Amino acid sequence: IIVQPATPDLDACGWAEGNREYIQTLVNKHAGILFRDFPLKTPEEFESFAKAICPGLYGDYGDLPKKEGGDKTYKSTPYPEDEMILYHNESSHLHKWPTKQWFFSEVVAPIGGETPIVDCREMYRLMPQDMLQKLEQKQLLYVRNFTEQLDVSWQDFFKTELKEVVEDRCQEEGMEYEWLGDNELQTRTLCPAVITHPVTGAKSFFNQIQLHHIYCLESDVRDGLLDMVGLEKMPRNVYYGDGTPIEDRVMETISKLYEECAGRFK
Repeated sequence: IIVQPATPDLDACGWAEGNREYIQTLVNKHAGILFRDFPLKTPEEFESFAKAICPGLYGDYGDLPKKEGGDKTYKSTPYPEDEMILYHNESSHLHKWPTKQWFFSEVVAPIGGETPIVDCREMYRLMPQDMLQKLEQKQLLYVRNFTEQLDVSWQDFFKTELKEVVEDRCQEEGMEYEWLGDNELQTRTLCPAVITHPVTGAKSFFNQIQLHHIYCLESDVRDGLLDMVGLEKMPRNVYYGDGTPIEDRVMETISKLYEECAGRFK
């Protein structure tokens, strides 16, 4: 749903503070809001607006580089204009995740630049029942291999040079881990494929299955990595929770449904 200011000189933060309940009602009903033409020109103004709606939104969270001028806002992910990052729910492959996502368009792209948003409740409704039941019951097992010069390093991901700190965090967050060499780490994390919204009770297809499954890699990239490191040491992959492979036909169905359920905004 699109929300626009009634006047061009609207006090955005004051309006937000006075309409938190209304905004939350819209989010619960529509799953997302597009705030268009609000007087928010900088990351600082954007963050103030977000905090006015959700005072506890920001915390010590995330490992991505922050935007210059903002305190907590991430930089955008650089992608070619004819490509986009794969569909995923932020940090759903970890032990905790944000309950709200915010996106700030600082500069409109001259070509492309559309942001696709998926209603994951609709994904849940449209998934074939046999596939959905298997994913919901078995859950998902995310496997990451932190190998030097392939993907992010374990030092950057965990923000430490100390293996014992990594081990303590893995134990606290319920992640299995194994050191495969002097500087190689594998983690295995069991997470749900479907969650129930804590307020509305609606079920959502909530995961990072497309972002992690090697089926979704470009074929030349996938084949090159398989030749280089083998299936067991791919930087990222995801399986059913019991460790069995997720079939290509399942991934094909999920990829098609994401496109059917996606709305694009610019």
